[in-house]
Amino acid sequence: MTPQEVLAKSDSLRRSIGDDFRDRTVASLYEQSQDIACRAVRARGDARWDFDQRIDRIVTSRVLGLPIMLALLAVAFWLTIIGANYPSQWLAAALFSIENAAAGWFEAAGAPWWVTGFLWHGVWRGLAWVVSVMLPPMAIFFPLFTILEDLGYLPRVAFNLDWLFRRAGAHGKQSLSMAMGFGCNAAGVISTRVIDSPRERLIAILTNNFVPCNGRFPTLIMLSIVFVGAAFSPALASIAAAGAVVTVVLIGSAFTLFVSWLLARTVLKGEASAFTLELPPYRRPSILRILYTSLIDRTAFVLFRAMMTAAPAGAVIWILGNIHAGGQSLAAHVSAFLNPFGHALGLDGVILLAYIIAIPANEIVVPTMLMVYMGTGMMTEMSSFDQLRTLLVDQHGWTLLTAVCLMLFSLLHNPCATTIWTIWKETRSAKWTLMGALMPLGFAFLTTFLVASIARFLA
Repeated sequence: MTPQEVLAKSDSLRRSIGDDFRDRTVASLYEQSQDIACRAVRARGDARWDFDQRIDRIVTSRVLGLPIMLALLAVAFWLTIIGANYPSQWLAAALFSIENAAAGWFEAAGAPWWVTGFLWHGVWRGLAWVVSVMLPPMAIFFPLFTILEDLGYLPRVAFNLDWLFRRAGAHGKQSLSMAMGFGCNAAGVISTRVIDSPRERLIAILTNNFVPCNGRFPTLIMLSIVFVGAAFSPALASIAAAGAVVTVVLIGSAFTLFVSWLLARTVLKGEASAFTLELPPYRRPSILRILYTSLIDRTAFVLFRAMMTAAPAGAVIWILGNIHAGGQSLAAHVSAFLNPFGHALGLDGVILLAYIIAIPANEIVVPTMLMVYMGTGMMTEMSSFDQLRTLLVDQHGWTLLTAVCLMLFSLLHNPCATTIWTIWKETRSAKWTLMGALMPLGFAFLTTFLVASIARFLA
């Protein structure tokens, strides 16, 4: 038989055996192994293993598996948001007090105003903002995630979600990189190393950005409180705001599955790899391993990369806010130029400028917008949501459509510079790095344009 005939016969047999032949093959192997073990080994009952099986009947069941997973993820979110609030405030106060003191020393020493502003109100403030907003949530979320990993629960998550990702042409372990992406998309990209198939790993890398990281949550929470929560009574405002954030997260998950399906049938077309998951026994988490993995391998590693990109961003922000031409700052000129395009997306030029400047770190989006709106010359924040609503709605014409489009844009836009850098490190490919940066931005433009156009048509 010639090689061409062998290949033709192989193709015909492949079409006849069905798509689930790998699952049937693995199931057959395990059945034969179990039969041999039962005939050759006589073992006493293992209470610990029975206990594991009893837990697995609950956490991997078709009825309770997904609700338990969502509940644990919600608890992790709640602990992160509640627990990071005060440390972020304390850290910001400490870092900004250093800024004020150092700026005062420079002024007393007779340094030019632009040197003081550039170094301390620009570079240092950019670093301080990113560190104060980014460090506490990561220092809480990553240990929580590592505890679940060390406990042995995360393989159960992959087991529960495998059917969903398999239908999308992706890998069940992609659910683990998605969960890590809630803490930081750069860490989520790194965690795709658990996927053996290069094709499916690349799908997971390119779609991880659709999971909102902790840098995007301040924007989402601010919008949900100011616009969604304000439409309800005080008793229901917090519930409505939380529901809006959860809805955005679910939309991001839907985009992850849709884009995974699209990639698996176009540029990354290929045959799905076999996924045999052997659930490990539950074990007691190791405190030293949790601290090292979560704080050194993940938190410190990602924070260092973010700081390397945040410092130049702070410098650019200060330059745009303090160099004037024709009576207006460069930031005002650029935002006016971008305003027509921003209006088509349901946004405005200031929002687009803030996201361009905030490519190094999403944490500086809101303070950059406030700087341009208020003309302060440096990143700033407001003391209450009522003042923020007055500034955005009464003074600058924001509407509910603006908030909805901004939430969608915040969810779907390009990854931050730290994540782009990590994609390059993991793929070593300019092609896939460029695609990972521009593909989400294209979806953000298209989605917000359609939402704004339909809303205006129906109004």
